[in-house]
Amino acid sequence: MDDVKKLLVEFADRAVDGIPAADVDADVARGRRALRRIRARRRVTGVLCIAAVSTAVLAIGHQVKWWGSGQAEVAGGSDEAASAAGIGPDAATPSQSPNPADADSTMSIFGAPAAVSLIANTQAWSNISCTLAPEGWAPRQPVGIDHVLLAPPTMRTATLGPNDGLEVEAVAQARTLDGTRVTESAGKVFHLGSSDGRETGQLLLGERWLLVQLPAGNKDWNDDLLRRFMASCTVN
Repeated sequence: MDDVKKLLVEFADRAVDGIPAADVDADVARGRRALRRIRARRRVTGVLCIAAVSTAVLAIGHQVKWWGSGQAEVAGGSDEAASAAGIGPDAATPSQSPNPADADSTMSIFGAPAAVSLIANTQAWSNISCTLAPEGWAPRQPVGIDHVLLAPPTMRTATLGPNDGLEVEAVAQARTLDGTRVTESAGKVFHLGSSDGRETGQLLLGERWLLVQLPAGNKDWNDDLLRRFMASCTVN
């Protein structure tokens, strides 16, 4: 660096030989102004360089923050992030697949088979005879005249409560039912409704009525099962 300065000084000395002093002073003044401009430019350039470096660091830092989290490489604003997550105002509404709990409850009400199965009845029930009987249901002994009480498979006949069994009776007069539903099938007219809080079916057989009352709660029976069971019965 010193060698360069020495060469410049020698060159300047040779260059000003024979030039009037006024011109030399003017050149010196111009040189000083040029040096000041160069220094000012260096300062500005330094500031711009620092700003550019800072901007680059910030940009790289944000990119690392966005890309380093394992998400998409293209970072977006808050709206884009919300849309990508499916929670933005323009996000597509997910298809409403049926909730498994709702589907199960729907099937249990409308599509599930009844818990009671009617099978051929091989037992004699006094003067009431039915060719079909609910599978696993046992009559309480002794079987009375005009009255049969069947216990569900989950209960013993000796422990049946007043409303726990399936009661089959032969009566002279029909009972008044609440919410009566009348259905005719194969020449028989079925009257279904409720009596004393229990689902009840009535069917006129000759001069007497067949009265069937379901257990309280009625969770295992439906109208079709009740009609089929009643249609298989006769009263002697």
